[in-house]
Amino acid sequence: MNQYKKNEANSVATKTTLLDRSHRGKIAIVALIIVVIAMVAGSFLLGSGNASLARLLHNFSTLDPQANAMTSDYAIFIDIRLPRIVGAILIGSALAVSGVLMQGLFRNPLADPGLMGVSSGAALGATFFIVFGHLLPEFIVNFFGAFAMLFGSFIGGLVVSFILYAVATKQGRTSIAVMLLAGIAIAAFSSAVVGLLVYVANDTQLRDITFWGLGSLVGINWSRVFLTAPIIIITLAICPILAHSLNALSLGEAVAAHLGFGVQRIKVSAIILVSLMCGAAVSLAGGIGFIGIIIPHLLRLSIGPDHRYLIPCSALLGASFLIFTDDLSRTLVAPSELPIGIFTAAVGAPFFLWILLSKRGILDL
Repeated sequence: MNQYKKNEANSVATKTTLLDRSHRGKIAIVALIIVVIAMVAGSFLLGSGNASLARLLHNFSTLDPQANAMTSDYAIFIDIRLPRIVGAILIGSALAVSGVLMQGLFRNPLADPGLMGVSSGAALGATFFIVFGHLLPEFIVNFFGAFAMLFGSFIGGLVVSFILYAVATKQGRTSIAVMLLAGIAIAAFSSAVVGLLVYVANDTQLRDITFWGLGSLVGINWSRVFLTAPIIIITLAICPILAHSLNALSLGEAVAAHLGFGVQRIKVSAIILVSLMCGAAVSLAGGIGFIGIIIPHLLRLSIGPDHRYLIPCSALLGASFLIFTDDLSRTLVAPSELPIGIFTAAVGAPFFLWILLSKRGILDL
């Protein structure tokens, strides 16, 4: 009888803890929405130019769209800052949620989208177009136009994803361990090919490769946003559907299968979503690392591992974090700009080391 009461008390305590975490997750979503709105407003007003929002609003009151489009205020706020903010939201959300899916898939907080080699494949595709784009047939160059590098990086990421899936899947089952090892091998091979392309590149091409590899939102405009936004938005909208499946998978593949979840379906869905999000994000802004590790891990420490709240919170925090780092990159050395990948690496590398040390018991979480 005493043992029964003890078990019932433990069950009640467990349910109470879960409810507390659930309540914390809901509060975090609301708070992060406010943070994103504040970051968007601040970034919209922040800049080295002499643009005036009051003057822009006054010009809009004239109800002459053609005259408004000709003003410098319109160009700075609407054609430069706004697409850059939208791009930062899309990229930050995509990379952070990709990290959540990878960590849930591998059941490891150190997992990162870069482990799959998708980023390396995208870098290889972009570098190929930078170095050899002028040698392609004219009809291909005309077809891709100014978006050749964007398409090249996206196609490179997708090709790597298909190769990884083909290598890791046998008799209808995908091995996560094989995928991890294959991703490391493909990433190393892609880096070697990129190094070879860098060796044959001229000075202008070398500068483009270096700047793209460090990550930057400088080249983002409405055309690039409209090309990649549908992919990122659709995949982000699908990700919450996997929340319950990832929660079950965190208990182990055998347990998830016994609970009625399709483990293979979860794996394939997560792999496809990560590939699409990472390929689109990398093609839009280049190599921006560590967001997929920093954001999900911070949220796990604060709101818990429930993917129902972890996925939307990661999207919101990833967006606000990238907006903030982009503001730093374009204001610290204005009118010049620092690659945004420098800031994410400067924050992410020490944080990654801290996670490694804490997992070894050297630091206490």
